[in-house]
Amino acid sequence: MTKFLLHNFMIEEHVKAALKEDIGFGDISTDYLASDSDYIEAQLNTRQEGILCGIDVLKTVFRVLDPEIQIKTYFKDGDKIKKGDKIADISGKARYILTGERTALNYIQRMSGIATETNKYQEAIAPYRAKIVDTRKTTPNFRMFEKYAVKVGNGGLHRFNLSDCVMLKDNHIKLAGSIELAVKKVRENISHAHKIEVECDTFEQVKDSVKAGADIIMLDNMSVAQMKDCVNYIAKRAIVEASGNVNLSTVNEIASVGVDIISSSAIVAKAGTLDIGLDM
Repeated sequence: MTKFLLHNFMIEEHVKAALKEDIGFGDISTDYLASDSDYIEAQLNTRQEGILCGIDVLKTVFRVLDPEIQIKTYFKDGDKIKKGDKIADISGKARYILTGERTALNYIQRMSGIATETNKYQEAIAPYRAKIVDTRKTTPNFRMFEKYAVKVGNGGLHRFNLSDCVMLKDNHIKLAGSIELAVKKVRENISHAHKIEVECDTFEQVKDSVKAGADIIMLDNMSVAQMKDCVNYIAKRAIVEASGNVNLSTVNEIASVGVDIISSSAIVAKAGTLDIGLDM
């Protein structure tokens, strides 16, 4: 079901905007060299081990430029690829393959980088039931691709936008006057289908959140010992999320305290790009 996070019309709309940005008034490096009779054959190769993501987006880039470009793929999104693997054969008019090369690679390299980083985190907590999820710290106008990549990397998804779920942070609570008043006020106005999450950085706030009936309690930047106390106190009366100071060296210990969710911006914001190239 992961593929349905990215509908074809959404991909095409985004790709067209990206191509407009990159091509501008014309590819003056290629347009004056290539004629319509020039055809090339190229291979999409990986120079680095990782998780492949974004193959359909790459196809869309070339299809938008020229529907006659032929692409034969040997891997699909979510597959583990190793250095030297040939991902696809691409053939067609040289003008359109060369013009679309950078945009296509930008998508697949970035998305594969995120999927690869997410997979590292999820594998690091494999013995535990916790799930690694993303945050809203995403690239503007690229969120749907980044969230798709997280899912391909076997991670989970936090809210897609501000209307998905109530998230009461310290400034919201200060505005309302207390956790109890904040939860009460939003509960009276939101849909029955929405959950309420409260961000807590002290044990007292956790107690207040349980009393107020929060659906999700985030343990923000707490020590492992503090998180253990909070998990025991909550006792499954709410979904427990851990956040803050999450990296590959800390995530396993965080998972060991029994939290349900571990949210981290690092799986997107600090993910690199996978080294994938188009070779003639």
